[in-house]
Amino acid sequence: MNSTEPVRYKVAEAARLAGVSASTLRLWESQGLVVPSRSDTGHRQYSAEDVARLKRISWFRAERGLNPAAIREALETEDATLPGVDNGEQATSSGIGRKLRALRHAAGKTLDQVAADMGVTSSTLSTLERTSQGVSFKTLHDLANYYGTTVSRLSGEEREDVPALIRSGEWRAWPETTPGVTVQLLAEGRTMMDCHRFVLAPGATSEGAYRHDGEEFIHVLAGRLELVLDNDQFFDLMPGDSLYFESRRDHSWRNRHDGETILLWINTPPTF
Repeated sequence: MNSTEPVRYKVAEAARLAGVSASTLRLWESQGLVVPSRSDTGHRQYSAEDVARLKRISWFRAERGLNPAAIREALETEDATLPGVDNGEQATSSGIGRKLRALRHAAGKTLDQVAADMGVTSSTLSTLERTSQGVSFKTLHDLANYYGTTVSRLSGEEREDVPALIRSGEWRAWPETTPGVTVQLLAEGRTMMDCHRFVLAPGATSEGAYRHDGEEFIHVLAGRLELVLDNDQFFDLMPGDSLYFESRRDHSWRNRHDGETILLWINTPPTF
């Protein structure tokens, strides 16, 4: 292994280091207390930070007798007061995940409360807040709407110091919260339009319909996109095709191509 790569522990190794059983780790994962990454073959991989978190969970349970919800809140309080570090996972959480956690705390909500309101699991939200990854496009949109903001704002799109000209290939991108969906910014700043270049991997989908204020325009540059309006109007878009619709209509989409589908996607006003 390259010495610059972070150390990863298998379930048995992480359990031994934390002083608990492997089944306990799986239980804690189901409760959203710690969510390890996965290898390409689907096996759990615990980082050094995960192991440290496991030890804290064990201490909270044994020494203070806290239940899972109370442990989760105690850990989040600790995380919020930690200074910035260079660890890759913590650096990632300083983006969308950390902003969502700050919004939740400002609203006085627990993970369990937001999860119940959103119809997702606490472990899914915990993973998102810690790693800025692991949710569908629809869920990310619904969370932004829940907190009274937009995905664009969460992604830092309203910066002031942005150039008017952005050269081909020099697009800044949103954090990749949704597997297979890359969103590149074609214009930035406090604009009246959200101008994006979507790159969808084979099979990528919104995983459900969403809606918001405004209007939007899609132009297919490559691939094939299926877009559904109002849950019953199906559009099969090929390269060169365009579609314009009101954003308040329910809309969902998926890549129907066996390769990447690339889109020019514009929303106005910037309400997504």
